[in-house]
Amino acid sequence: MDNDVLGTLLVGLLTAFLPAALVEPGENRGLTAVAGIKVGHSVMPERPTGCTVILTEAGAVAAVDVRGGGPATHETDLLDPIATVQHVHAIVLSGGSAFGLATAGGVMRYLEEHGIGFDVGVARVPIVPAASLFDLGVGGRPDVRPAAKCGYQAAKSASDGPVAEGNVGAGAGATVGKLLGPDRAMKAGLGSAALVLPSGLVVAALAAVNAIGQVVDPDTGKVVAGVRTPDGAGIFDLRPHVRAGAAISAARPGENTTLGVVATNAVLTKVQATKMAQMAHDGLARAVYPAHLPLDGDTVFALATGTHTGEADLNAIGALAAEALAQAIVRAATLATGIPGFPAAQDLGGTPAHQ
Repeated sequence: MDNDVLGTLLVGLLTAFLPAALVEPGENRGLTAVAGIKVGHSVMPERPTGCTVILTEAGAVAAVDVRGGGPATHETDLLDPIATVQHVHAIVLSGGSAFGLATAGGVMRYLEEHGIGFDVGVARVPIVPAASLFDLGVGGRPDVRPAAKCGYQAAKSASDGPVAEGNVGAGAGATVGKLLGPDRAMKAGLGSAALVLPSGLVVAALAAVNAIGQVVDPDTGKVVAGVRTPDGAGIFDLRPHVRAGAAISAARPGENTTLGVVATNAVLTKVQATKMAQMAHDGLARAVYPAHLPLDGDTVFALATGTHTGEADLNAIGALAAEALAQAIVRAATLATGIPGFPAAQDLGGTPAHQ
C-alpha cells in the first residue's frame, strides 16, 4: 500500500471516530460563552480579597466534586444526585476562608428581590452553593473578609459579557507557590476560558487559583507561576524537588485551594453533571502541581444550562471541561498582576495566556 492510500485511510478513520475539531472563539468570553450564564465580581477596598458570582437566573442543572481535604463550602449537599433540588440559581466563589461563605446570603437577597428561586409556596428560595479559598494572610488585614454585601454587589454587576480576569473577585487575594514559604510565593488570580464546537456545543470554565504549589501549562510543560527562586527573580520547578524526597507541608487547612466552575449549554442530568465535574478535575491536576492535598479545598462545580438541544456526548463534554479548566487556571496565573510581596508571572517573564 503506497503512502497516499495509507494517508487517505487514516484521514477517513479519524473523521469517522473523532469528534469535530474545536473552534476557539476569537474573543475569549470565558464562562459567559455558555448561554444563560452571567458573571460578576466584587473586590474589597481594604485589602485584596473579594467574590465572584456566577448567575444562572433561569436555573441550571448543577453538581460538585470536592477533592481537597479541607474545603470551605456551602449548600453542596443539595448538589448530590439523590437530592431533590434539580437546579441552582447561582454559584459563589470567594476569598476570606470560611468567613467568605457569608457572600452567598447577599446573592440570595439579590435573587429574591428579582423573584428568582425554588418555589416553596410561601416564598421563592434561591439555591446558591458556594466555596471559599484562604487569603487571610494577604494584605495585612485578616479581619477584612467578603460578606453578604460583597455577594450582593457582585450579583448586581453580573453580565453576560466577556469575563474579567486577573486580580478580580475571588482571585483578588489568590496566591501560589507557598510550599517553600510565603516569602517565595507569587500572585495568581482568576481566569476563564471557553471551547466551542462547530455543532454549537459550548464547554467553558472559570477558576480562582490559590495553590500551595505551581501552575503548569499542560501544552508546554512549562511552569508559569509558583515558587520563586531564592533570589526572587525566577520561577523554581517543584517537580524535581518533590521527586528528590522533599516534604510537602501545608500549614493551614484550606490555605491552598483551586476553585473551579465548568459549564456547558448541553442538556445534562445531575448524574451526568457530576461526572462532568469529576472529569474536569483532571484538568485541575494537569495545571496545578501538587493538587488535591489533604489540607486544601480543591472544588469544582459543574453547570448545564440546557440551551443546546443537540445530542449530549458526555465523554466529549467531560474531556473538554478538563481542557477548559486547565486553560482557565493558566490564564488565572498569567493574567494576574503583582501586589506588594507577591510578584506575578508578568513580572518574571511568564508565558502569555492562551488567547
